[in-house]
Amino acid sequence: MKMTFRKIAKITLILVYLVIIAGAVVRMTGSGMGCPDWPKCFGYYIPPTDEAVLKWQPDREFKKGQVIIVDETLQIAQSDFSTKDTYNSENWQPYTKHDYAIFNVWHTWIEYINRLLGALAGLATLILAVYSIRFWNTDKSITLLSWLTVFGMGFQAWLGATVVYSLLAPVRITLHMVMALVIVAFLLYIIHRTKPDKKVENTFLPLNYLLVATLILTLIQIVLGTQVRQFVDEQIGIVGENAKNLWLLDPTFQFYVHRSLSVLVLLTNGYLWFIIKKKKLNLPKINWVVALIGFEILTGMAMYYIDFPFGSQPAHLVLASLLFGVQFYLILETINIKRSPKTS
Repeated sequence: MKMTFRKIAKITLILVYLVIIAGAVVRMTGSGMGCPDWPKCFGYYIPPTDEAVLKWQPDREFKKGQVIIVDETLQIAQSDFSTKDTYNSENWQPYTKHDYAIFNVWHTWIEYINRLLGALAGLATLILAVYSIRFWNTDKSITLLSWLTVFGMGFQAWLGATVVYSLLAPVRITLHMVMALVIVAFLLYIIHRTKPDKKVENTFLPLNYLLVATLILTLIQIVLGTQVRQFVDEQIGIVGENAKNLWLLDPTFQFYVHRSLSVLVLLTNGYLWFIIKKKKLNLPKINWVVALIGFEILTGMAMYYIDFPFGSQPAHLVLASLLFGVQFYLILETINIKRSPKTS
């Protein structure tokens, strides 16, 4: 039973990371408003592939809630009806959440796939929570945390909707990203909690404090990174998508803090790697941490010095989220740390 549950938790974690990857692609391509309404997309469960579908046409049937674009505004059908020879505004009501009314088929479908993956991840967390009820008599924390993950996914979906309604407000984008990492942490704890033959020794070494500090540094870097990315988005709107050499020509203070902290992240985790190797602790995931930081720095340098090569932006974000996950799991492992026999 526990092994099956753990497999479901791992699949759910993979799906959550796929959502993070999809979200990074959405940011890279500027597709955040590809679906200007929520939870549907232009009023459809499956969005259109042709802009003509979003134009008013005579002798056409519309369903309640379907959307058209009229004079650069979104208009929503108030009921099921068939159009006549002329446009009748009484059949429509304006969309009031925002005033964005642009259709780009690529942006729409990129955002739509992101939402589909989010729905699939949400379904997986629900399956995980239902299955976790079996652990109620043996380990209530597993059941409670599994259902907390479901509520977390619901809150994340609501945050996604507010991001759209706010026309991609930076603060809400940051909260959306942080909440995704919280869900990752929940799932990693569940996976660790159901690890076979895990002996709970409740040891907390001084090393853990340094691990927690490096995790906090990573989280700060992610928050700063979302702010830097927002600045880049604003620059793209000013100088255009083709002028990549101008995107970071005059960066904000947050950029310099973000860049400087990367050195501190490298040094502290390098010191951790040295201590773990010196004491011969059974923590191989520290190698993953160092490797991820290396790739993270390389993608950051590529964006700044090579003018944002293709894929560098989503790779930078995804690597940061993976780094957070590995660091968090490493903390869980050090609570029940095992020393090499040579150190006894």
